[in-house]
Amino acid sequence: MPSLTRALLGACALGVFSTGMLSAAAVAETITIATVNNGDMIRMQGLTEDFTAKHPGIALEWVTLEENVLRQRVTTDIATKGGQYDVMTIGTYEVPIWGRQGWLVSLNDLPDSYDIDDILPAIRGGLTVDGHLYAAPFYGESSMVMYRTDLMQAAGLEMPEAPTWDFIAQAARAMTDKDNEVYGICLRGKAGWGENMAFLTATANSFGARWFDMDWRPQFDSEAWATTLTFYLDLMADAGPPGASSNGFNENLALFQTGKCGMWIDATVAASFVTNPAESTVADKVGFALAPDNGLGKRGNWLWAWSLAIPAGTQKEAAAKAFIAWATSKEYLDLVAESEGWANVPPGTRTSLYENPNYAQVPFARITLDSINSADPTSPTVDPVPYVGVQFVAIPEFQGLATAVGQQFSAALAGTIPAEQALATAQTLAEREMRRAGYTR
Repeated sequence: MPSLTRALLGACALGVFSTGMLSAAAVAETITIATVNNGDMIRMQGLTEDFTAKHPGIALEWVTLEENVLRQRVTTDIATKGGQYDVMTIGTYEVPIWGRQGWLVSLNDLPDSYDIDDILPAIRGGLTVDGHLYAAPFYGESSMVMYRTDLMQAAGLEMPEAPTWDFIAQAARAMTDKDNEVYGICLRGKAGWGENMAFLTATANSFGARWFDMDWRPQFDSEAWATTLTFYLDLMADAGPPGASSNGFNENLALFQTGKCGMWIDATVAASFVTNPAESTVADKVGFALAPDNGLGKRGNWLWAWSLAIPAGTQKEAAAKAFIAWATSKEYLDLVAESEGWANVPPGTRTSLYENPNYAQVPFARITLDSINSADPTSPTVDPVPYVGVQFVAIPEFQGLATAVGQQFSAALAGTIPAEQALATAQTLAEREMRRAGYTR
């Protein structure tokens, strides 16, 4: 078994299209789409009558999964050539690794009307390998602060556009009213390389921490990581909700929408949900700010795109490309705007969206774009590192290692182990994995 396949499966254990081609098909074919249970993806499923009306020869079968489960299943499927899915929802971490292995189908031959050049450079760059686009972004995101303007005012504070972590901690404690189930801050605690470790890795960058030094030696025994984790644990103990070690994106979204969070630092894509009066009880009381920093030159924001890709070897490549071209097109954005309003359009993918005067009126449009453009995957940390990636390290071993580390940090948040033990175990796990994979001796 190739070493990359072993790494990917170990991670799961640890924790050419044309209208003529499609119309020539005499029998309808079904493509199976694996996707994440985020709001934008659920909305897409509700709008697919538009696709099937335009492509009557293609039927769609959805497999909708929680984020951690999705990652495990699509990784296992592609590494073993299982062939369960014709379209996979994957992220900026997987695309370059899998693209280099020849595991994904190039999308360079999408029709000219698709306008690949309209994709935001920061997003397109993370999905391109050797000049080939291997996934089309459904939405792109960074992370930012979402906060209750009324609670901030009641605390006698004013949120800066570019806050520091010290201000965030002060405000969170001031806004907390546990007797009335109002918690100053909601942050990810659920274990997973794309859950709590996405937040904590991006946060650690702004504290001067890094996963590895230039010789691939793990750095969890550093003062910067100790400061990062202690800050997080203390803040969540003082101002976070109970049971935070089980909370990921969706759980914190629900808490914020029901008025239980003073602040939430998470994906910019959440802005449309927390400001939607049909879904959020605090929709008219939400403000936005850049992710915090510590004055060291790096903010605690990440860079990500949930994207649609086609596994190599599918027998339904043409139909899969037709679906991807529809779901990630300019026309799809217009469709969402028409049915749901401009604020609910999938953000962060196309330059033309941010040049659209209708979208410019959306209150979080500019700060989302600024956050995306400020993230630098090629230089994510204060001190130099040998890896690419802001909230992840773009090596195959990362997802398994980071999930194991995330379990330690989640346990520390739950209070079952002290921070010192969590960091010591993380260091041991990382040292062992880097030796096993041949990065260090």
